[in-house]
Amino acid sequence: MNNPSTTNLSPEDMALALDQHPDYKVLRRLVPRQEFHPTAPGQVLQRGVVLDTETTGLSVDADQVIELGMIVFEFDPVSGTIHRVMEVFDELEDPQRPIPPETIAVHHITDDMVRGKRIDDAKVQAIVKSAAVVIAHNASFDRPFVEKRWPVFEDKQWACSIRDIDWKSEGVSSAKLEFLLQTQGVFYEAHRAETDCWALLELLSAVLPNSQQPAMLTLLESLNQAQVRLYATGSPFDSKDALKTRGYRWAPEIKCWHRTLGTEKALQEELDWLKRKVYQGKRASVEIEKLGGTIRHSQRQGEKTIQAL
Repeated sequence: MNNPSTTNLSPEDMALALDQHPDYKVLRRLVPRQEFHPTAPGQVLQRGVVLDTETTGLSVDADQVIELGMIVFEFDPVSGTIHRVMEVFDELEDPQRPIPPETIAVHHITDDMVRGKRIDDAKVQAIVKSAAVVIAHNASFDRPFVEKRWPVFEDKQWACSIRDIDWKSEGVSSAKLEFLLQTQGVFYEAHRAETDCWALLELLSAVLPNSQQPAMLTLLESLNQAQVRLYATGSPFDSKDALKTRGYRWAPEIKCWHRTLGTEKALQEELDWLKRKVYQGKRASVEIEKLGGTIRHSQRQGEKTIQAL
């Protein structure tokens, strides 16, 4: 028998009731929204682009973009407040060869869906030229693919919502977009470009749990950091575990451990640590690569210098 006190409740009323109980947490389906915050008269805003791609595979050299999704939005560059969506773009492209079955299993884009289609290059060019910043969730994947296909992306400032926000210090255990949205009480069906763009835009409008500032503002602040990549050239083999624990990554193509740093203070601390813990005070030199917003998360190299320890 139905409980008379609940039969007339709407799903939202029931969700609100569960939300108030300590044993339950309610997830609501993501509803794309065009308006986030009202704009004040005379307010100076900039345009940003959130971007996502679906591809035939993981190799920039061997694979191709088959779907490009972008959402153009206006934001306040001082506060990081997102105001409104200006344009939505999502198009498919025929790679002129079969899409691998294992890739279809991820994004569900089939050969029939892309047959004869091509992404509008002029439209992409116009959208990107108006943007002050391009943001992707895992930009080191998306950026090389779109730069190869559309060089207009090369001159843009890029930010990555995985690497340019310290999710660990924010008390969040995973940087997967689906998980991050769930911490905001939202779920969505992932792995199609436009849907992932809406999810990312929603995340950028959220307030981070510990720093208590908008995620978008944190990304904007990262663009002003003098980011560098430090290469531990010629590091002894037996130092590999210490380097890995310290946060270094192995680059097999150059056979070198490297780490990206965001401030001059962090760089100096790292140079001191390498001298003491890795090179044991012996004569050595390392390589430092400058990574501005137009270089970071790409496969292009920044200006490199040699630093003696």
